[in-house]
Amino acid sequence: MRKLTLIGCLLSFALMAMAQSGKVSDNLSMTSKILKSERKFAIYLPAGYETSERSYPILYLLHGSGDDQTGWVQFGEVLRIADKSVIDGLATQMIIVMPDGNTGRKGYFNDIKGDWNYEDFFFQEFMPYIEKTYRVKAEKRFRAISGLSMGGGGTFMYALHHPELFSAACPLSASVGPLTIEEAGTRLKKQYPDVSDAEISKYYNNLSALVLVNNMPEDQKKAVRWYMDSGDDDFLSEGNCMVHIAMVKKGIAHEFRVRDGAHNWTYWRDALPKVLEFVSMGFHQY
Repeated sequence: MRKLTLIGCLLSFALMAMAQSGKVSDNLSMTSKILKSERKFAIYLPAGYETSERSYPILYLLHGSGDDQTGWVQFGEVLRIADKSVIDGLATQMIIVMPDGNTGRKGYFNDIKGDWNYEDFFFQEFMPYIEKTYRVKAEKRFRAISGLSMGGGGTFMYALHHPELFSAACPLSASVGPLTIEEAGTRLKKQYPDVSDAEISKYYNNLSALVLVNNMPEDQKKAVRWYMDSGDDDFLSEGNCMVHIAMVKKGIAHEFRVRDGAHNWTYWRDALPKVLEFVSMGFHQY
């Protein structure tokens, strides 16, 4: 009897654990007319999504250079970390969407020549598709964005370009864009030897977090809740520190963390629970 009771308890615990687990799919796709291709994405759906009728907040989570939509699933362990954060009471249940920014061309922005407009795709096609297909609370208050490295740069630019759409933005170890117009010119000339001064200026003014922060209108300073995190041994730490200082000078409220660590998945796995906690504060009533 004792053995049967023990087995019953173990089965109950196992069933409870399964019931508290979310679900990840990492090979989904939708058709883009703008990019003229099938665009893959991964998604985390919280425990109970398939049996409930409620709608959920959403976090767009961007991968870095060299990865694709599976990066946060395979290396970032998003399923384990999101489930644990909810069970531990750090985060509310949410949908997490991870688009592929590494197929066709690498990156999250419109090309300066106008023939690969990923940012247009993201806002005009991808977000509307996701928020119609899944039970999403499609309001600014319940929408956040985060990402690492190249995806941290995407996080900065998307939230700075569209502060009306995101309640929180959490760039991790971010590539913040060119720090000077000379740097912008050097970057572009490697790819486009015939790039014009006007194109360099447009690129710099549109895709430098420093420029966008320094030019932020007064009425946008409180539009987005910011959480920034970069390791003390990260080669991108200088740019992140410069954006932090610019935000301080402009009076833009934000949280900035420099922790022990480098530009790697060990650091980003440790960062994700805090990101989920931070965005959940905005999703909650407070």
